[in-house]
Amino acid sequence: MQQDLPSLDELDNLQPKVPLRVYSEDGVLIGEFGQERRSLVKLVDTPADLKHAVLAIEDARFYEHGAVDVVGILRAGLANLGSGERGQGASTISMQLARDLFLTKDKTFTRKLREIMVAYKIEAVRSKDDILELYLNQIYLGQRAYGFASAARVYYGKELKDVTLAEAAMLAGLPKAPATFNPVVNPKRARLRQTYILKRMQELGYIDNKQYEAAIAEPLKLALGTSATPASKPYAEYAAEMVRQEMVAQYGEAAYTKGLVVSTTLNYATQILAWTAVRTSLLEYDRKHDYRGPEGSMVLPEDEDEQENAIEAALERHPDADALPSAVVLSASAREVRAMTGDGETHRISGAGLRFAARSLRNDAPAGLRLRPGSIIRLSLADTKKPEISQLPEVQGSLVALRPQDGAIKALVGGFDFQVNHFNRASQAIRQPGSAFKPFVYSAALEKGVGPATLVNDAPFSRKLDPNRDEVWQPKNDDGVSSGPITLRSGLKKSKNQVAVRVLDFIGVPYARDYITRFGFEQKQMPPYLPLALGAGDSTPLQLAGGYAVFANGGFKVTPYLIREVRDGNGKQLRATKVLQAGIDAPRVLSEANAFIMHSLLKGVAQNGTAYQTNQLGRTDIGGKTGTTNQIRDAWFAGYQHELVAISWVGFDQPRSLGSSGAGAQLALPQWMRFMKPALKDIPYYEMPEPSDVVKIGGEWYFRSAQPGQGFVSGIDMQNAAWPTTEEASTADADESEAEGATAPTSHEDDPTASNSASNFPKRRDR
Repeated sequence: MQQDLPSLDELDNLQPKVPLRVYSEDGVLIGEFGQERRSLVKLVDTPADLKHAVLAIEDARFYEHGAVDVVGILRAGLANLGSGERGQGASTISMQLARDLFLTKDKTFTRKLREIMVAYKIEAVRSKDDILELYLNQIYLGQRAYGFASAARVYYGKELKDVTLAEAAMLAGLPKAPATFNPVVNPKRARLRQTYILKRMQELGYIDNKQYEAAIAEPLKLALGTSATPASKPYAEYAAEMVRQEMVAQYGEAAYTKGLVVSTTLNYATQILAWTAVRTSLLEYDRKHDYRGPEGSMVLPEDEDEQENAIEAALERHPDADALPSAVVLSASAREVRAMTGDGETHRISGAGLRFAARSLRNDAPAGLRLRPGSIIRLSLADTKKPEISQLPEVQGSLVALRPQDGAIKALVGGFDFQVNHFNRASQAIRQPGSAFKPFVYSAALEKGVGPATLVNDAPFSRKLDPNRDEVWQPKNDDGVSSGPITLRSGLKKSKNQVAVRVLDFIGVPYARDYITRFGFEQKQMPPYLPLALGAGDSTPLQLAGGYAVFANGGFKVTPYLIREVRDGNGKQLRATKVLQAGIDAPRVLSEANAFIMHSLLKGVAQNGTAYQTNQLGRTDIGGKTGTTNQIRDAWFAGYQHELVAISWVGFDQPRSLGSSGAGAQLALPQWMRFMKPALKDIPYYEMPEPSDVVKIGGEWYFRSAQPGQGFVSGIDMQNAAWPTTEEASTADADESEAEGATAPTSHEDDPTASNSASNFPKRRDR
């Protein structure tokens, strides 16, 4: 036996397995990973009531005997001989620790002998206080909680130092049989065990009669499943999972046991706002479409007990989604549906609660749509007194927000519900950004002498992209209207595709691809042809956030990051993210003039362009761009204020049309606004300083180095432009003017350097 037992060195270096924990910047536990949920606590920090409760029930003579309580063993042995069974033990705390760390729980004399031998070896290298401390941190207490500090959080939602005498006695009753005396599963048995322990504490002089009576009278208040406990849903699972993956990549499987504590940049209040915005938007979209029928079905056993077990097993394949738990229909009619959820509770749905699924309750409903006993459905329990039949949205969405000054991610939502689908659409979904990509092309154009006042021919465009094929590419404007010559500012505000394509054609695709890498994109993400102007490349929402941070912070490249620091179980710092700050040590990738004019252009989009709805926020310091891809498969809004960049996306995982009301301004922008309105509540107004290398002429901004007559490109592809009538032109000029009163040049005569234009164009004779 001695050969199979642990060495003295092993016993002297015992360390409990502590899970990986992930926290928000404001100290909220947003993720915990590891088979054993455990928090370490020093013996000196353990409440006296808990120590006394454990000693009273587990080993009253702990500080008197050496590893083995001979009197206790004799008592247990006589009891077992009398019954003819081996059911009663007499394990001391040292023996329990030995068994828990190194042995099985088989009730055999051989195992008991090994237990005794290991217990003696433990006491040879550890003090009594050390052994008790290790025991209090090591022992399993149910609900995946190991150690009393973790159990206090799981069962009561509080720190160990804050538990009451009654709560301490309840916890002390768990080591013997965590399942049997679990107050969640068996509150009656847990109460009996608690009473017995309190009585023992009184007999041993740890508490007096008054304390005993008060503890007995204290009601049981469990916090399991509330927001106060790690067992609850923290609404930041996608971000926590990103951290878990990175920690496992760096530390391997040891990441789950060495007690790593990861502090993230996430702000929990901001995260809740983002989660609420995405969830509300997706549910709202889904409710505008038809009920799709049950998620699945099962055969209901006739026996009531068997039925409940079968339902529990069936619903394991349909995990709950917060306030949309799965349920099995017990009975169904046009007037009422009875359904049981996984916790065994039966809900009655009637009246308005049936309205969404009314078609599925008709006798002539198709087989796949009809609700019948055994159908697996979703219930909306937002109002527990009035449950409704609902469904999980097929449409998905994401929202990521970061601080543009350093790239710190403040909120990240990767989908409707992590428990249902782990795929992180904020960081993993590679989608076409559509028109949300145009500002990067326009920024590149500014460096080629193009400006907000440059006239671009918004006319039909065609080009063979592949010389080996006969196919001709003909991009269209979303509104189907070609406006003729309009300013670059107006083209961006109205998201004119023909304008963006001509701008890219003028500056050259190779130049644009190289230029746009400064925003954090790789050239391989950008196709080497003109559809790039319309967002035909690839991007994740997180990458797009990094790109828009450059516009928000005045032209500096920052890298989005989530992990602030990592510490080990002893508090030693293992890693700290080196952060570059805009205006301090982050590289400048846009000139002050470029950043300023791009901000002016994007403010125009937000105030009186495709994103005019942002005016409902009551701010004039918002910039952004809507985006919608071909066949309305992706809806985007990328927007910012100086302190916060947020990217909103809505679409299907398997791309398909979102419908006629699925454009970026109709889906992604409202989702963005739901988040940004409360997120910016206490953020002061910001006005970007006017740099010295810009000049304002006629109400419009120019590079000082590219003014009319001095290198400014006055027009692009204007040789065949169809000029509007006087009335149309007046309307267009009014529409093109910026909120601050900018007016565009009316003809090439306003710019004597017509040779700098993409091509010469005729005078506007009608004016």
